Amino acid sequence: MSVGLGPTRHGEGATRTPAAVSGARRAWSAVGAFAAIRALGLLALALWSRADGKDAHALLSARWDSLWYARVVESGYDFTLTAPDGRVLSDLAFFPLLPWLERALAAVSPLGPGDAGLLVSGVAGPLAAWGLYLTGHHLHGHRAGLLLAALWAAVPVGIVQSMAYSEALFTALAAWALYSVLRRRWVEAGLLASLAGLTRPVGLAVAAALWAGAVVEARRTRRVDARMLAGAVVAPLGAAGYVLWVGARRGSVFGYLDVQAEWGNGFDGGLAYGTFIVDHLGGWPVVLAGLGLTAGTALALWAYARCVRGGQPLPLLVYTGIVMALALCSSGYFGSKPRLLLPAFPLLLPVALALSRMRTARAVAVVAALSLASAAYGASWLNGSGPP
Repeated sequence: MSVGLGPTRHGEGATRTPAAVSGARRAWSAVGAFAAIRALGLLALALWSRADGKDAHALLSARWDSLWYARVVESGYDFTLTAPDGRVLSDLAFFPLLPWLERALAAVSPLGPGDAGLLVSGVAGPLAAWGLYLTGHHLHGHRAGLLLAALWAAVPVGIVQSMAYSEALFTALAAWALYSVLRRRWVEAGLLASLAGLTRPVGLAVAAALWAGAVVEARRTRRVDARMLAGAVVAPLGAAGYVLWVGARRGSVFGYLDVQAEWGNGFDGGLAYGTFIVDHLGGWPVVLAGLGLTAGTALALWAYARCVRGGQPLPLLVYTGIVMALALCSSGYFGSKPRLLLPAFPLLLPVALALSRMRTARAVAVVAALSLASAAYGASWLNGSGPP
């Protein structure tokens, strides 16, 4: 198994190679495929919501986490809510980059926070698809990059990419940061990792991926240059800065962990999640949810094993492993598990590679079927009890 940074080409890390330029020019196909699949999902949501007497726009922009981000835009970090079960929920649980961008857009346009969040996701989604394409292209060629972007758009919870949530923004930053690591662009990767760390707690996974890539490169070249060191230092500053700021407001170094604990979130090695699945394996119809969760978790673990056996570069394995661990081994609202796995796009690389080796018609048929299923599931999911 290779644990390097992937293919090394002439001048890598210093100049833009012909392959990189070609990949950037051909990325339009990946962005177009992503946009078409997401448009299908939005159409299905609009039709389903209309039939159900609900407002699709409100489902995307003004429910669940979207409302928490909007409150941060409007009032800063000073809002708490007492849940029916007695928990005191603080908006300090939500990292600041998305509300900062929403506030900036609202200040220069007629958009409210929710619509500004939709615009951020509307821009970040295609940028994420572009970054995914470049990563897949760098490792396995054009078809694999194109299919990776399409598959990410067609995952069952892909509708979240079109919501005023932080997943599209985070994945865009993470994808470009990881691609920069693979291309040995250390400062660029560090800056993007720091921004990812200001977007979601799992942003530290991007910093860890950069560190892993730097270690691999340092061992290969037997030296550490200034740009590599700078990127490694900058990478965790976003996440660390926000966590320390919350700690200062709470009067405790572990203030952010206290906030998460108040929400019912904590790292327990997957005990609570496992118990939840077992509890849903008896009786009808909850057994369907239990079986679905079991199958989904097993599929994610199988895909990660395939990534390892396939020799995926170490930075991608580190990033994906941390994202999966935080998603599957934490307590909290279990309905959010699929959404928390959304940024773990390297899990889709083995599937994209397999599809890239098929005939075009067959690969298109598979992606089309997945896109239709994702559109139907997303529309049903958002029109359900939620939250995602």
